[in-house]
Amino acid sequence: MQNQESSIVFDQQRASSYDQRLAKLAPLRDALHLLIRLILSDLPAEARILCVGVGTGSELIYLAQTFPQWQFTALEPAAPMLDICRQRAEESGIAPRCTFHGGYLDSLPSSDAFDAATCLLVSHFFMQPQERRNFFSQIASRLQPNGYLVSSDIVSDMSTSAYQSLLEIWLRMLRYSEIPAEEVDNFRAAYGRDVAVLPPFEVESIIASSGFNTPVLFFQTLLIHAWYAKRKA
Repeated sequence: MQNQESSIVFDQQRASSYDQRLAKLAPLRDALHLLIRLILSDLPAEARILCVGVGTGSELIYLAQTFPQWQFTALEPAAPMLDICRQRAEESGIAPRCTFHGGYLDSLPSSDAFDAATCLLVSHFFMQPQERRNFFSQIASRLQPNGYLVSSDIVSDMSTSAYQSLLEIWLRMLRYSEIPAEEVDNFRAAYGRDVAVLPPFEVESIIASSGFNTPVLFFQTLLIHAWYAKRKA
């Protein structure tokens, strides 16, 4: 994972308000987490999980509380977000099972292979397909053979009328969550410019060409799509 410059910067102010800003959308997040739990439920009792771009740690905390023997590595380049993740992990009592790494995949120390990796709303910040492919390849290199990747991104065919229709509902959703109108307009402008919104089949192709078996689409909420795939044996 290489350093990426984006107009969406997770500084201290944005990190501090991140969870509060999305609180009204928690049912969407919770549905995704429930399905991830089911997908990963066949992992070993002491599985090792890599959370790439962990943010404030929502999926990490949920999985750690659900599977009390799992060990986690939380990877996050934005220091303010990782600080909040660490604080939440300490408050939840799961911090002793977590390793926190501020940085990118290419700076993560070598370790035993992971049983699974989560990567939620991260890879769409790689604007070039080859950058995205390299990113997923780096994740694959950290996994056991047949280890799981669970990945979600903003996905759509921006050339279609369906995208325009879904986008309007998506922006309505952001306004419902009480994000200021000016910021909502910024989101509209960012898609395709700072966020690589690709058709589903293109994202699937990138994942499949990065050391994984054919990914399986298991979740969609408006523009967010999520897949799971296993590293090729």
